[in-house]
Amino acid sequence: MSYSKATDLLRLADMAASRFEGVSLRDVAEEFGCDHRTAQRMTRAFETVFPNVDVQDDPERRRHWRLPRTDLRWLQAQGLRDGELASLDMAARRAERDGAPDEARRLRGVRDRLLAAMPPSQARRTEADAEALLEAQGFASRPGPRVVMDMKLLGTLTEALRAPWELKVSYRGAHDTRPTMRLLEPHGLLLGTRRYLIARPSDGDGIMRRFRLDRIEDAEITSRSFRRDADFDLTAHAARAFGSYHSESEYGPVVWRFAPEAAETARKFIFHPDQEITEEPDGSITVRFSASGLLEMAWHLYTWGDKVEVLAPESLREIVSQHRRSDFPSLP
Repeated sequence: MSYSKATDLLRLADMAASRFEGVSLRDVAEEFGCDHRTAQRMTRAFETVFPNVDVQDDPERRRHWRLPRTDLRWLQAQGLRDGELASLDMAARRAERDGAPDEARRLRGVRDRLLAAMPPSQARRTEADAEALLEAQGFASRPGPRVVMDMKLLGTLTEALRAPWELKVSYRGAHDTRPTMRLLEPHGLLLGTRRYLIARPSDGDGIMRRFRLDRIEDAEITSRSFRRDADFDLTAHAARAFGSYHSESEYGPVVWRFAPEAAETARKFIFHPDQEITEEPDGSITVRFSASGLLEMAWHLYTWGDKVEVLAPESLREIVSQHRRSDFPSLP
């Protein structure tokens, strides 16, 4: 059997073990880009290599191949590939860097259990190859500034979000001379330039508010649980801001035009999840979206020098008008 065909069978084993109903001939044809006859040959070879496969026909007489999840021989046979292990490591390090220690710990747990299912010699080789891949991709020692997080505080917030439990926090607002005690019902975390807890006051008006994590001086879980707002969508809430900061008074249409010489670079950016890009006749591009957070927009626009023009809103145009430099040697 050729190496490519062996790899395809191992991928088929992944599919047959991970899908509750198993895989059908149509699934095989779509995954591997082959015709029906080739898919049939693959499943026959699969039955030979994995004799413990469960083959069943559904009510419409379509055959499905399912590999029992309790049998780890298929995993030992194929092993965890170095690229897959590197992806798990990368996700764990990214989670840790972005202030999600619980997620990082769970990812490492999955990594360790997968390695434990492999023969020791193969596991050691895979680990070494994955580490080399991480170094080559420049992630293991990524430079750049980042906010130092209080891991104890993050652990408390994560535990409260999981239950969910009410939080009692000591919070110092931007204009507060001393911290005040607040009772909050947490609904999510936003991890960006600044990190925010999304919560509604327990005795308030039910409106979600953002609380900067670096301004929370202390937090503890109370004995009171609460019912999450079923209509609250964290992703939609986050999209109302350009970065981390959100202000309803600033929310509205945003329009930027990038000069022709910057258009190719700008096309590679996702400035906002809901952005729309228009190609202009002169080679420039216009980017449109709706969001708030004018200061964070201004910080980002500064890096483009005079290669971007703010068409809307006028308030943002005024903020950046005196700071569009022409002497930056490169684009972001």
